[in-house]
Amino acid sequence: MSTQTKRITLPKSNISIFYREQGDKNHPVILLLHGFPSSSHQYRKLIPLLAVKHRVIAPDLPGFGFTEVPSSLDFKYTFANLASTIGEFIDVLEVEEFSVYIFDYGAPTGLRLALERPDAIQAIISQNGNAYEEGLGEFWNPIRDFWAGQNTPEERESLKKALLTFEATRWQYDEGTSDLSSIAPESYHLDYALLQRPGNDEIQIDLFRDYSSNVKLYPEFHKYFRERQVPLLAIWGRNDQIFVPAGAEAFKRDLPSAEIKLINAGHFAAESDAGLIAEEILGFLQKSHV
Repeated sequence: MSTQTKRITLPKSNISIFYREQGDKNHPVILLLHGFPSSSHQYRKLIPLLAVKHRVIAPDLPGFGFTEVPSSLDFKYTFANLASTIGEFIDVLEVEEFSVYIFDYGAPTGLRLALERPDAIQAIISQNGNAYEEGLGEFWNPIRDFWAGQNTPEERESLKKALLTFEATRWQYDEGTSDLSSIAPESYHLDYALLQRPGNDEIQIDLFRDYSSNVKLYPEFHKYFRERQVPLLAIWGRNDQIFVPAGAEAFKRDLPSAEIKLINAGHFAAESDAGLIAEEILGFLQKSHV
């Protein structure tokens, strides 16, 4: 069975979620949560590798990919709302237990779900999915300045010019990648094309602004780790300048049994090293009896 692309309209919110799915519906679920500025497309290599033993589900978050949010909703683009939307999505699919793969924006989204439904989380795979202050690289300095500012039109425009260009999009894929031929050009071209949709730039700036709410939640995430001792694999592109390796090592403070694997990759490690990552995940989940 190949990866299927699907769409479902959530009955409460009326958001139309686009997602990719593969694997036996009787197998344990892995929920793949993507990051900025991508979509479930970033997991097209990884999904079939994991689907040999798991039911793999990868939705596009609101504001990304091919998920559609009706303009009539006046949807507020916050991470709390991203998490509640994905919560409704998995409820509609009747997924009660799952392992979650968190990357970039998928990390605060998935960890908010973990706070809300801790019994549902069987394991966490963090691929450059941050939950600690020391994991925030220098990339975040202009965004920190934006958090401290007044959210003026000038401040928003400055961030657009810094982070929403084609060059900035491609940089996230290429920087730190040991073999650039492993990066398919359609990846960053698709991301950039979708960023160019009318109004999407404002959505992205709203989410940059709201990211500070995730940092404020870090102590709650750490408390969850300490209390639940959830099995966690941090498989991290060690050359990532956005979420730096110290963020991976920090999991050990609250989860002494966490497995930390630093690989020779950049931010989008699932693009360049899907085979290695899949092998590590399958071994980890087998050891974790998931």
